[in-house]
Amino acid sequence: MTTVPVNTISEFRSITSFLPNGWCLTSHANEFSVGETSTDRTVVISPFRFAPVEMTTAHEPRTRKSFNMGWKFFLGDEPGAKSPAFTDSKWRKLTLPHDWSIEGKFDEKNPAKPEGGGLPTGIGWYRKEFIAPANFQSRLITVEFDGVYKNSEVWINGKYLGKRPYGYSSFSYEIGKYLKAGKNIIAVKVDNSAQPDSRWYSGSGIYRNVWLTSTAKIAVAKWGTSVRADFVKANAKDVHYPDPHAIVEINTKIINETGRIQSADVIEKIYDPNGKLVSNLTYNVKKLGKEQDMSTKLFDLKNPMLWSVENPNQYKLVTQILQNGKIIDSYETKFGIRSFNFDAAKGFSLNGKPMKIYGVCLHHDLGALGAAVNVRAMERQLEIMKEMGVNAIRTAHNPPAPEFLDLCDRMGFLVMDEAFDMWAKKKTKNDYHLNFPEWHKRDLEDMVLRDRNHPSIILWSIGNEIREQFDSTGIALTKELVSIVKNLDTSRPVISALTETDSTKNFIYQAKALDIYGLNYNHKKYADFQENYPGVKFLATETTSGLQTRGFYDTADTIRRWPRDGKTKFVEGNKEWSASSYDNVSAYWGSTHEETWAAAKKYDHVSGLFVWTGFDYLGEPLPYPWPARSSYFGIVDLAGFPKDSYYMYQSEWTNKPVLHILPHWNWEQGKSIEVWAYYNNADEVELYLNGKSLGKKIKQNDDLHVLWNVNFEPGTLKAISRKNGKEVLVREVKTAGAPAKIELIADRKNIKADGKDLSFITVRILDENGNVVPNADNLVDFKVEGSGFIAGVDNGFQASLEPFKANYRKAFHGLCLAILQSTEKSGNIKLTATSNGLSSSSITINTEK
Repeated sequence: MTTVPVNTISEFRSITSFLPNGWCLTSHANEFSVGETSTDRTVVISPFRFAPVEMTTAHEPRTRKSFNMGWKFFLGDEPGAKSPAFTDSKWRKLTLPHDWSIEGKFDEKNPAKPEGGGLPTGIGWYRKEFIAPANFQSRLITVEFDGVYKNSEVWINGKYLGKRPYGYSSFSYEIGKYLKAGKNIIAVKVDNSAQPDSRWYSGSGIYRNVWLTSTAKIAVAKWGTSVRADFVKANAKDVHYPDPHAIVEINTKIINETGRIQSADVIEKIYDPNGKLVSNLTYNVKKLGKEQDMSTKLFDLKNPMLWSVENPNQYKLVTQILQNGKIIDSYETKFGIRSFNFDAAKGFSLNGKPMKIYGVCLHHDLGALGAAVNVRAMERQLEIMKEMGVNAIRTAHNPPAPEFLDLCDRMGFLVMDEAFDMWAKKKTKNDYHLNFPEWHKRDLEDMVLRDRNHPSIILWSIGNEIREQFDSTGIALTKELVSIVKNLDTSRPVISALTETDSTKNFIYQAKALDIYGLNYNHKKYADFQENYPGVKFLATETTSGLQTRGFYDTADTIRRWPRDGKTKFVEGNKEWSASSYDNVSAYWGSTHEETWAAAKKYDHVSGLFVWTGFDYLGEPLPYPWPARSSYFGIVDLAGFPKDSYYMYQSEWTNKPVLHILPHWNWEQGKSIEVWAYYNNADEVELYLNGKSLGKKIKQNDDLHVLWNVNFEPGTLKAISRKNGKEVLVREVKTAGAPAKIELIADRKNIKADGKDLSFITVRILDENGNVVPNADNLVDFKVEGSGFIAGVDNGFQASLEPFKANYRKAFHGLCLAILQSTEKSGNIKLTATSNGLSSSSITINTEK
């Protein structure tokens, strides 16, 4: 044992971060806090009193296993199902996650209304029989629900555990004291019957994952670690730290359910993105009570591998609790090292580099799969967004699935994590305002505790377009909610998405508690923001609300607002229940994609924007009434097929060469057609029709596209982009003939045989020459053979009333989609698509363990 004098916080960090091999921190007097200095403090280090024991399969300190399989489900109310003696032999067997609403039929009379997707809701019951772990009496056994929509109530062996109203919260119950040796029964009631309760499709059921966790009675608490990792640039004047480094602060909460005071050793190990152990710290807890927050431990990591949107490097913290040299708990926490800043004049920067936030808002539904969480489906959405140039996601308007944040961490997306769409004032009759008074503190705390270690998250949002903006109660509530967040995490700014632009009338702004002014829409306010709000940081939290239907083109040469205002009944539109993909229609409160981006890109003080929305989503089908049942706002349709504005963003938000021309080239002879081209990395675009040049065009001033007015004649429309006279890209659109055959294209031909993985099959209706037929609406039938099944079908049309759970789908503008899901058996999945009068097509997907 040896005593080491410590005079500065830097010396303390150095000693505790880089101890000699085989030595640990035994004790230290009057722990440092960040920024403190002293001249009379010491730390004591000594050799390990035991050899560290690595976790093995023979001795598992903590297990966390999927609890998704083996459930039974009944749609309806069965109060007796809470009893272990209840007979559920006739109930449906299924594997979670599960959304029963997406399985239903569209109907205008369903209580959720078209705004809620026009699908059924109601009450449902879930039951599962399981065997208790052999050592449950000496362990803490916890059932964890990532999300249940909504008003869930849970029983174990007839014992009531509790209720959780908010459908987006993750929650858990310790069930060990209610278990018995052998068979046990868990029952869950889900009540989504009081409608309408949402402004969009919510889904119904245990729609996120469920887990069963077993730990020792001394363990790291659930969400019990907090890691703050800040990147500090090199400073040659700092003799202690001239190199780039990271200050990593760790706080750990330990629980002790043994019923007596205990002592334990805690080891904190940090592994870099390559799996190399780069730092460790051991300390002794001599008097561990029922619950104890371990004081912050500081590490300095030299030349860290930073997390960024281009290189999303993640470190891993492993917290181990030991008694008598034996590991009794091991808890892993992933984190990233990065620094970011919002500046009132210069906007946003990440790791010291200025960058614009290119964001989209995403609702939580996954199209034909509904709200039921599937990691591959979320990953596909994010891949499509990444390809467009998106670097940020707003989780509109609620906490997302934990796996979604894991994906954002891994794939390199910034995240605005949002808690609520309403506070105490309602937006729909049966929404969260009924639960807000009792539950908002718990729900907000749980969101922050669960999500605070994700490097992707840069903003906490306490609400979207909250009605308390217009009421003095907004001041006190804003202060309270910000305080709740700041008590748990001070490393990120707090924001709220506001709509009231008069600061004297906006009571949420008047609270002076928010770190950043978040404004929805009102793009004309960007130019004068600094003058009207001097020194205030600014982010466009929701923008655009452009209305588009993939593949539909209305050549009107003026921008239209559908409807004109909030009081005018919608009378525009067309019999196709569609909106033009030319980007010339928006909701009255919004603007087109080009109008919005042209304004946002001009000003450095605009930190970035979140476009409403990245994907179409179920519900909120403005501007149309029934049979419209999903939104028109998406840059990508519900099936995952990009609309034309996708390529405008791609040309602006990426460096990859882009040339995209629209529309299709099937029109009436002689009709005047606007031909648009989005492009980048070029000086000009030249358009040809059947080999004849129609002239060169160059973007002028704030233009985001170029256009030609062309009298239609059948044949080939070709565009060539050039830079310095050299060809960059060529794109062609050809007049298609009659539908002749089907083409199947898989996003992935090899998937996992895990019962969850997906392959998304694009179905294209082609003419005999291989051109997509732009107006084809053929009914396609699907047959599946082998180790998989059809999880859903879609075509992206917002007013289609065909079911998502089916083995058929009509094409829409030449396309539709079949989603194949694996079983747990390795092998092949063969999909065959047929349609009357067309040549059929087959595709085979390999599944492997």
